[in-house]
Amino acid sequence: MGCLYFLRKDTMEEKINKEHQVCTSDGAIDSHGHPAVRKKTGDWVAAILILVNQGLATLAFFGVGVNLVLFLTRVMGQDNAEAANSVSKWTGTVYLFSLLGAFLSDSYWGRYMTCAIFQVIFVIGLVSLSLSSYIFLLKPSGCGNKELPCGSHSSYQTILFYVSIYLIALGNGGYQPNIATFGADQFDEGDPREQHSKIVFFSYFYLALNIGSLFSNTILNYFEDDGLWTLGFWASAGSAALALILFLCGTRRYRYFKPNGNPLPRFCQVFVAATRKWKAKVLQDDKLYEVDEFSTNEGRKMLHTEGFRFLDKAAFITSKNFKQMEESKCSPWYLSTVTQVEEVKCILRLLPIWLCTILYSVVFAQMASLFVEQGDAMDTRISRFHIPPASMSTFDILSVAVVIFIYRRVLDPLVARTMKSKGLTELQRMGIGLVLAIMAMVSAGLVEHFRLKNAIEDCNECEGSSSLSIFWQVPQYVLVGASEVFMYVGQLEFFNAQTPDGLKSFGSALCMTSISLGNYVSSLLVAIVMKISATDEMPGWIPGNLNKGHLDMFYFLLAALTAADLVIYVLMARWYKYIKFQGNNDNGINKEDPEVGL
Repeated sequence: MGCLYFLRKDTMEEKINKEHQVCTSDGAIDSHGHPAVRKKTGDWVAAILILVNQGLATLAFFGVGVNLVLFLTRVMGQDNAEAANSVSKWTGTVYLFSLLGAFLSDSYWGRYMTCAIFQVIFVIGLVSLSLSSYIFLLKPSGCGNKELPCGSHSSYQTILFYVSIYLIALGNGGYQPNIATFGADQFDEGDPREQHSKIVFFSYFYLALNIGSLFSNTILNYFEDDGLWTLGFWASAGSAALALILFLCGTRRYRYFKPNGNPLPRFCQVFVAATRKWKAKVLQDDKLYEVDEFSTNEGRKMLHTEGFRFLDKAAFITSKNFKQMEESKCSPWYLSTVTQVEEVKCILRLLPIWLCTILYSVVFAQMASLFVEQGDAMDTRISRFHIPPASMSTFDILSVAVVIFIYRRVLDPLVARTMKSKGLTELQRMGIGLVLAIMAMVSAGLVEHFRLKNAIEDCNECEGSSSLSIFWQVPQYVLVGASEVFMYVGQLEFFNAQTPDGLKSFGSALCMTSISLGNYVSSLLVAIVMKISATDEMPGWIPGNLNKGHLDMFYFLLAALTAADLVIYVLMARWYKYIKFQGNNDNGINKEDPEVGL
């Protein structure tokens, strides 16, 4: 199928017919491998299917994840610190698998196939968890609530449980970075209207993620907290299966990009070629090597940027290279293109920014672990109604929804008018996210301080509890939710825009792996703090009985570490140089200014 572009005067009917045959300018293809027709593929029709898929898949994931810390303590018999570490490691593994999914997507399978395969694995893991919980883990019958803990489990039953939850981690982790990028693929940057829609898509994507978790954090959470774990797990499995079916329904409407092959050899070629010419002196005016024509699959050519001048040697044409080119024997291991060199520079520049986001993810990790344990030790009653501690993350979700609306409709247009720009840059928004994260930790620390002052000490059946209402946790959840909008939505946009065409899924995976490493760092930090803070009088800052610890000191420690991270982040953001594509150098702001990020 060809794409038609009309130059002569046509009748209205002919114009409409030809308009429906105009293809996208970004090289996307349809489900048959033909160039994607703009009016028949992609756009919001496909994007909405992907957003609904994301919402349902998130509902399924958080149906397990949001209460996992309580399942580990009440059903699997772990103490608070051990359960918090287990959740951090599991959540970290979820996002670590995003690197695997991104690699397979960018290199071999493509985003659509990768999303489909990992969603199947996700469904299998949820079904396995539902069956094992019903048959083995929830014994005696009715156990798993706050009053009746479950009995011990055999090694086989424990192994089956961990295999199930790590299949869920593999399925969700491999799917997440690709579905975000696949959704962005449905919009053509060459069309002004679709380019704007692509930017807005990331906000709606994160909103869909939070709305999907709303049901998990309310209805499912309530049933699971009451001991109806099997019901909650089966609901999650059903939601994941429905998400997969809806995803497959859009197959003929989607736009696709073919994978570019393994990027590792391309990266290695640059370092090898530069090392072989390490004595060469590259002057600023020297012409560097670039091919004249790129195929559609290779993506856009990238323009040369300053910095990492050693790598420029890889694209410097020596007399030996010139002779090899004349004989058509020039190997990429001796001479790389400017685009290859810029791909490597791009990743090297992204890494410091990425590293600075890890500590933010340590703060975010507390919402699924220590925030829940803190809430469990507070007064969770409204009259006779009991509030599941994990359901307090509903305030985080509502905060995300409200802040996205305020940012897109009020704050961003206001900043654009005031600063005569296109609004806050992604780097500026990420910096705001770090500031809000510091405020969230200070708020959590203050709440814990007053929770300890109102601790119930003369009640044997309410050990580790406090008379302070759980609703005092609302500010910390709201602040974390607001920080997510600035940090994670900003990250999704930033890494998607600042990675080369052949590494878009890898860009989204960077967001996920920062969450992954944040959870691992959180687990390590808890272990270190427990070891250092333990004395003869106190079993550490985060003991099983929180009334005998100092969780507030741990929160204040996180606030201090995040403040130090913010200082480093500002320096790295000012140093960062934006990627430049041929024919699209600015993307709306002056990327040549190294300080434009802040």
